[in-house]
Amino acid sequence: MRDEAKTASPPALDIDDTAGAPGLITIDLDAVAANYRHLRDRVAPSECAAVIKADAYGLGMAKIGPVLWREGCRTFYVATIAEGRALRQLLPKATIYAFDGLMPGTADLFAELDIRPVLNSIEEIREWAAYCGKIGTPLPAGIHIDSGMNRLGLPEAELDAVAEDLSLLDAFTLSLVMSHLACSDVPKHPKNEAQRTRFDALRRRLPAAPASLSNSGGVMLGEAYHFDQVRPGIAIYGGQPAPDADHRFANVLTLESRILQVRTSPAGETIGYGATRHIDAPRRIATVAIGYADGISWVLSAGDGKSPLNAYLGPHPAPLMGRVSMDLITLDVTGIPEEYASRGALVQIIGPRVPLETIADYAQTVHYEILTNLCRRAPRRYVGGDA
Repeated sequence: MRDEAKTASPPALDIDDTAGAPGLITIDLDAVAANYRHLRDRVAPSECAAVIKADAYGLGMAKIGPVLWREGCRTFYVATIAEGRALRQLLPKATIYAFDGLMPGTADLFAELDIRPVLNSIEEIREWAAYCGKIGTPLPAGIHIDSGMNRLGLPEAELDAVAEDLSLLDAFTLSLVMSHLACSDVPKHPKNEAQRTRFDALRRRLPAAPASLSNSGGVMLGEAYHFDQVRPGIAIYGGQPAPDADHRFANVLTLESRILQVRTSPAGETIGYGATRHIDAPRRIATVAIGYADGISWVLSAGDGKSPLNAYLGPHPAPLMGRVSMDLITLDVTGIPEEYASRGALVQIIGPRVPLETIADYAQTVHYEILTNLCRRAPRRYVGGDA
């Protein structure tokens, strides 16, 4: 008789076992809801949509989409048709727009999924109109007017061509006219008012339709920027849309990683690749299981003479020392009690003590990039929001 105890397969590893994981991402769904409510109430009676592209800025569309729906959000923006398909499965009754617009030959897919393309060029408008004419149904779509970003959207000459050929617009339902602010994160930038004025004039060349201009930063610029609908993104996820905004949005994300080893390194030694950080006195150095493979930018490396980013061990700041490597960073934990600075302890990399904008400033980037490049090796824990 076979010995089942010896031949049984070993138990599967639990990838959500935080005790053995290199780190932990905690996402506060109650904070997501609170941030949306503030935006919604601030812009009323305008509609508050939500930008949920890039897997809800890296935080998880599957969890965040339903939370926003419960808070009354009915219109969502994604970038691609694939993102729209995923969201449609979650929220069958939602209105969904795709920023990237109508790729050639995809009109039938938009129709099948009931997703509205944001039409960015006269070619896209012609293709959508032809498709709607073919099936005999005036399906809804938005039109994006370029008011000064010089990225996606109809330039003025194309807008005039569309306005002169109203047969194009008769073929489908114009459900939205939108544009996008280039400098809303700098409230006093003169381009904000220039774009608002230009958008307001250009949209009037089209048949009447709901108008939308503002992202998170635009919401904070005031009622004149709200039009019929706003499209916040980063503020929902806890990013501050402007440094001097009159409201601070609740922290949504906490990224923690574990200490692998603590050692004392003598004066005269160096830390990490390139030997860029010299030790001027004996230091306790903690090696932490996170690096640029987890979205912690190499630019955060702190060689000699560079002001370092602080991580936090409980209430204690711990400056980053030396280069960020693929899987590891090193922190100076000299003087920090062992109860915080010991093997296996969690270190806060992003969170209430290290806001997104702080780490983005040190990394010379924007907080959007920090969010969307977050660690995929660390298990994610959702709290609040009936998680």
